[in-house]
Amino acid sequence: MIAVARETAARLKKIPPYLFADIEARVRAKMAQGVDIIDFGIGDPDLPTPSEIVEEMKKQIKAPGNNQYSTSAGENETRKAVADWYEKRFGVHLDPEKEVVITMGSKEGLVNFCRAFVNRGDKVLVPDPAYPVYAQGGTLLCEGVPVRVPLLPEKSFLMDLTSVPPGSKIAFVNYPNNPTAAVATREYLKELVKWGRTTDTIICYDNAYSEMTFDGYVAPSILEVGRDCIEFGSLSKTFNMTGYRIGYAVGDPDLISGLKKVKSQVDSGVPKFIQKAAVFALGMYRNGKRPPIVEKNVNVYRERRDLVVAGLREIGFKVTPPLGTFYLWFDCDGNSMDFAKKLLDVGVVVTPGVGFGEHGEGFVRMSLTQPAKRIEEALGRIERALKSPA
Repeated sequence: MIAVARETAARLKKIPPYLFADIEARVRAKMAQGVDIIDFGIGDPDLPTPSEIVEEMKKQIKAPGNNQYSTSAGENETRKAVADWYEKRFGVHLDPEKEVVITMGSKEGLVNFCRAFVNRGDKVLVPDPAYPVYAQGGTLLCEGVPVRVPLLPEKSFLMDLTSVPPGSKIAFVNYPNNPTAAVATREYLKELVKWGRTTDTIICYDNAYSEMTFDGYVAPSILEVGRDCIEFGSLSKTFNMTGYRIGYAVGDPDLISGLKKVKSQVDSGVPKFIQKAAVFALGMYRNGKRPPIVEKNVNVYRERRDLVVAGLREIGFKVTPPLGTFYLWFDCDGNSMDFAKKLLDVGVVVTPGVGFGEHGEGFVRMSLTQPAKRIEEALGRIERALKSPA
């Protein structure tokens, strides 16, 4: 019997080649050679999920009924917990039934939101550099057209609303920002909401890093200044729960309704026992302040940030300590892929900025997901690598 090659859908062919494939292959090759790898590439917390949350989930996984299907919109209790958290954290009142939906992490929600609102040929504003799912898993797989808007250092990596081309259906905005670690003020968000209304553009605000902030900065919700938007969040980074795959979308009832309708056709919800653990975690917030377990994590990342910033400055790089996220984004003074490959030769993995878009070229992202001793070892390797002959 002759095997027949099966051709993928045309929409899948629009997805560009995975830029990091070469680096991943090199990492595997180095590991096979026995090279000790220190990985600052992936945005996945190395800190454990707080034991209190783990114990709650262990209890819930044994509870009768928690083995059964949830609902694609999320359990009533979970949606209410998110609404209560928004009230405490941001002073925003939400209707759990109409203005909240539980997602399988932010990524699933962002993609399915595009499925709900993007038609073939619709333009979608995508920051550049940015999390690739906005342009690829979201826009392109819905046969939309990504319109890239540069995030430039001279504009503090904020989308310049005075130069954005008109005529887009959706604008993706993300602060605290991945990969640049930039933050936005409430005043900027007011202007963004006003611009969205003037241009009839849906503002899709990705607020996954709202709780990872430093030096007194408190990240706002866009719903504090405008309710005709949709905002996505996640427990992944806040509580070190990336593998649990639970997040939420909140905001305008019509936008939430569209997302719910898509989800009703493609999933059966986050497992109930994980939702119960999420309810427990969100309930730890009091008076809008981060609970001790979150504050502890943030302090660890702050110490790592300061250590890496000081080390990179000693090597000769100009690095600004970020006010949000657990990323450092800095000018590598050259081609970002070449820089990443040179560091990989000494067992240090960083992410080349061009992987997030053409305006990321010349920059590198480092995730603060290694303990202090490993950071110190990596800084020594980086210095040696950059001082050695090419």
